[in-house]
Amino acid sequence: MTVTRYPSESPQRVINRIDEVNNQMRAAMMRKRLGLLVLSGLAVLSAVGVAVSPASAGQAAADTTSSVHGQTGPVVVGHRGAPGYRPEHTLASYELAFRMGANWVDVDLVPTKDGQLVARHEPEIGGTTDVADHPEFANRKTTKIIDGISTTGWFTEDFTLAELKTLRAKERIPDVRPNNTIYNGRYQIATYQEILDLTKRLSRELHRTVGTYPEVKHSTFFQTIGNPVEPKLVDILNRNGLNRRDAPVIIQSFEVSNLIALHKQLRVPLLQLTSATGAPADFVAKGDKRTYADIVSKQGLREVAKYATYLGPDKAQIIPLDKAGNLTTPTALVADAHAAGLQVQPYTFRNENNFLPTNLRSSSNLTQYGNIFAEETTFLKAGVDGFFADQSDTALESVKAFTGQ
Repeated sequence: MTVTRYPSESPQRVINRIDEVNNQMRAAMMRKRLGLLVLSGLAVLSAVGVAVSPASAGQAAADTTSSVHGQTGPVVVGHRGAPGYRPEHTLASYELAFRMGANWVDVDLVPTKDGQLVARHEPEIGGTTDVADHPEFANRKTTKIIDGISTTGWFTEDFTLAELKTLRAKERIPDVRPNNTIYNGRYQIATYQEILDLTKRLSRELHRTVGTYPEVKHSTFFQTIGNPVEPKLVDILNRNGLNRRDAPVIIQSFEVSNLIALHKQLRVPLLQLTSATGAPADFVAKGDKRTYADIVSKQGLREVAKYATYLGPDKAQIIPLDKAGNLTTPTALVADAHAAGLQVQPYTFRNENNFLPTNLRSSSNLTQYGNIFAEETTFLKAGVDGFFADQSDTALESVKAFTGQ
């Protein structure tokens, strides 16, 4: 794949940065083999070159425990691939994230009518594909209630995979990312199997292991319509030899009961997603009064640690915004999660002013980049073990600057 030029950097800069990340990974693995990581406390941090501030115990805990399949230090997860540069959840988006240096990509999974798993942020595809331009599918438009929200459009579970393959992806937020619209119509909807095949190919080519964070979307909804995601996910992991502890797979969900069940069926790690508001859909469906706030309480985190290895909170649960939209002071969530034995990887970091705290925006133009480095560094100082980002290249720059590697 040709390394393309982005507004802020040259092609050679991208290539150099990818080489730097590859070298860093190889160096980290060598240090591990030499046994440097058996040291403890600040000695470990010094050995791996992590810059330590006298901030908090939570910070130290993050730096010493953050490790995902041999990668030490904060982990960057390409959120839906590299949607800052390509339409989300396409093979092009995933490949670009890996080539920028990310070792992981986030893959939202929804089912087709004939039981295949495809990558879409939501089952409704009117906003992410050209389905509305296909008159043969006009009668598929409908309204559904998903997790208590009424949504009108076209849904993956009403299409066979062959039908979905006739569609083409488009940019989901063109008002914020107008440059991405140049790629509208170029890419198909990707299956999870195609994404796994991509990770195998690029792992060989890039000489490092790359993997996926598959997210089970709307578990309760798909169970109620008789098209559950979980059995299909278990099957595809088994067929690909990925049902093992060291497989490059980490499963995530905003619901709880499905993760508990998957913990009993699979050996791969799990990540519990949480939101700054509301409650898991499975709790609501069962009449369970607990909310996401309860899940991130000290007791709730201890319960999560019984089945999950990672916590994926909304970043506002770690550092809330004030009424003016500026970052305030960190909550106790990171320290509490570390105390429970969980690693913390919040979502989602995006470069555009539209998504940044007010005082970190570069202008009133919401499509322009703001000071993303300041935001990501603030969260790294708060002790997070990694994070989900739409632009893997700048996220990796933040991690590099923070760790001194």
